[in-house]
Amino acid sequence: MASTSSNRHGNYKGVRCRSGKWVSEIREPRKTTRIWLGTYPTSEMAAAAYDVAALALKGSNAVLNFPDSIRSYPIPASKSPADIRLAAATAAATKKVDQGESNNPICHQSPPSHEFVDEEALFGMPNLLHDMAEGMLLPPPRMSDSPSSHDCYSWNSTGDENLWSYH
Repeated sequence: MASTSSNRHGNYKGVRCRSGKWVSEIREPRKTTRIWLGTYPTSEMAAAAYDVAALALKGSNAVLNFPDSIRSYPIPASKSPADIRLAAATAAATKKVDQGESNNPICHQSPPSHEFVDEEALFGMPNLLHDMAEGMLLPPPRMSDSPSSHDCYSWNSTGDENLWSYH
């Protein structure tokens, strides 16, 4: 459970500020993919969404933002991302408070400084890093002893000299 002082600043597990709103996502156990849980006006709503997803994916081993609310959280119909997202949105709605009464910190977008940017989520490519690593394992193309006519470009009128020969 996050401490009370950090809760006032919106530091909940699975929650971050993006473009002035609070967003929530969770990494699937033993996978490189994440489940996007949504964008919410308050950090508490995003934290409740995370709690439901954590319970669905990790069970009793889940570390929750609001452990006292466990009995009030909806249970997803299955472990599919769509069902988890639906249950998370329902839980977030229960944490919604009147904007006039909210003591939720304002989420200011600060200028970028060595901040983590999730390219996988940004470009919608959940296996980007994995695919790049696999690309490094490919063998290099074979070099033939005699270049074909497609490999050499004739840069002079005779066409009999290689571009890099210095005669």
